[in-house]
Amino acid sequence: MAEEQITIDIQLSEHDDAHLLLGAHDKHIKIIEEAIQVIIRTRGQMIQIQGAPSNAEKASLIIKSLQELIHRGIPVSSPDVVTAIKMAEKGTMTDFVAMYEEEILKDRHGKPIRAKNVGQKKYIRAIEKHDVVFGIGPAGTGKTFLAVVLAIRALKKGEVQKIILTRPAVEAGENLGFLPGDLKEKVDPYLRPVYDALYQVFGMEHTNRLMERGVIEIAPLAYMRGRTLEDAFVILDEAQNTTVAQMKMFLTRLGFNSKMIVNGDTSQIDLPKGVTSGLVHAEKTLEKVRAISFVAFDANDVVRHPVVAQIIRAYDEGNDK
Repeated sequence: MAEEQITIDIQLSEHDDAHLLLGAHDKHIKIIEEAIQVIIRTRGQMIQIQGAPSNAEKASLIIKSLQELIHRGIPVSSPDVVTAIKMAEKGTMTDFVAMYEEEILKDRHGKPIRAKNVGQKKYIRAIEKHDVVFGIGPAGTGKTFLAVVLAIRALKKGEVQKIILTRPAVEAGENLGFLPGDLKEKVDPYLRPVYDALYQVFGMEHTNRLMERGVIEIAPLAYMRGRTLEDAFVILDEAQNTTVAQMKMFLTRLGFNSKMIVNGDTSQIDLPKGVTSGLVHAEKTLEKVRAISFVAFDANDVVRHPVVAQIIRAYDEGNDK
C-alpha cells in the first residue's frame, strides 16, 4: 500500500479544537477512514494518514478544511464531516469553508443554522431570488427544514406577515380515515417535519402562540381553495402527492408580496395507480417559466447518516433495472 504522512498542528484552546476535530471517541476520524479508505492515527500533536496517495491527499484536505472551520469559530459535527467528504469526492472542496460562513438564522438555543452542502446553498439562493421555487429530491436533503427556516427569517424581517404550511391529505400506506379528529387534526401527524423545524427555531410555546394568533397557519391543501395568499411565505410539502388539478389550484393562489415553496420527492408518490402527480406534471409544464426556479437534490445532498445516501442510491439503481 502506498503511504503518505502529513502533520497538522492542533493548537489546544478553550474551544478544545482537538476534540472538535477528532470528534467524541475519534468519531470524525472513523467516518473519514471508512469513506476514504485510509488509516488515520493520532499521536500527540500529529495526525498521520496512511493510504493510497490520492486517498491520503483527499483525507488531508478534508481534515485541514475542518480545522479551518474550527479556527473560524464554527463547531464541527458529524454531518459537516460527511459534507466535507462528499465535496472532496466531487472536487468542490474550494467552496467548503466559504459555504459555512453565511448564517441563515439562529435557533432558539443561539446555534447558527447554515447550509450543509452545495445543493442546499443553491436552494437558498433560488428562494432568495424567486417567488416560486420547486425543491425536488429525496428525503433527508433538508428541503422542508430550510424552507421553514427561510420563512421564519422572512417573518422576523417583516418581509411577510404570515407563514402558511400545507400538504395534500394523501396516505402513505396508512388510512387517514381511522385517525381521530377533523381533517386538519388527521393531517397534523404527517406534518411532523414542519413542526420540528418550527420548534427548533421558535420553541414549542412560542410556535403555539403564533399559531393561535394566525401568524403561522398549518392546514391541508384542500383549505387553500378559493384563497389569495398575499404577504405570506407559503410552503407546500409532499407535493408529489398532489394531483395536477390540486397543483394548479395551489400555484394560482399566489398573491402580491408572497413566496411559494413547493417541495417533494418524485420517487415517493402515494397517489392511486394511473393518477398523474401534480409535481411531475409541473416540472414538465413550467420548466420554461423564467420566474420559477427548480432545484434538484440527489443522494449526495442527504444530510442524514451516510448510509441513507447509500440506501437511496441502491433503490434508484434497482428501479433502473
